[in-house]
This record gives sequence, structure tokens and C-alpha cells, in this order.
Amino acid sequence: MRNTLEDLYYGNIAPYTQDMAPDSELKRATDRVTRFEKQLTELLDEAGQAALARLIESQQEIDSITALENFILGFRLGARIMAECMDNNDGDIKTGGE
Repeated sequence: MRNTLEDLYYGNIAPYTQDMAPDSELKRATDRVTRFEKQLTELLDEAGQAALARLIESQQEIDSITALENFILGFRLGARIMAECMDNNDGDIKTGGE
């Protein structure tokens, strides 16, 4: 446990920086998006390309906010589960010696 706390203190934990597995569904989906983005860029005029770039930036912002919110919600759920696990005397059957 102490190693995790030290890593957190020194900034060695960055859940937002993760690598994709090369043969994963996520990698294949990302490759498709990149391919379609390139195709659209080639089809659009300058104004259309600018609008596409703004759309992509906006979607990336939404994805970033969503990832942060889901991380916080998951962390809070984990903390609530751990807190509940610590309460041994909240049911009809009590644990021995406590």
C-alpha cells in the first residue's frame, strides 16, 4: 500500500495515460476513426475541414470530461465498497470476537 501512496505523491500514477493493446477492439475502432477522418478531410473544402476539426476537438473534450467523471465515480464507488466492508456488525449475524 505504501508504494502506491508514494507513487501518487511523486506523480508516478497517471491513469489518463494508457497504451492500447495492439490487437484490441479499441485499437481497431481508433484506426477506423482515423481512416474515416482522413477520408472526410480529403472530401471537404477548407470550411468543411475547419468544421470537422472543431467537431473532433469538441468530441475529444467531451471524451476527456467523461473519462475524468467516470474515474471519480469509480474511485468513489470503490471507497464506499471498502468502507462498507469494514462494518462487520451491520447484519443479523455478528462476526465472532468483534
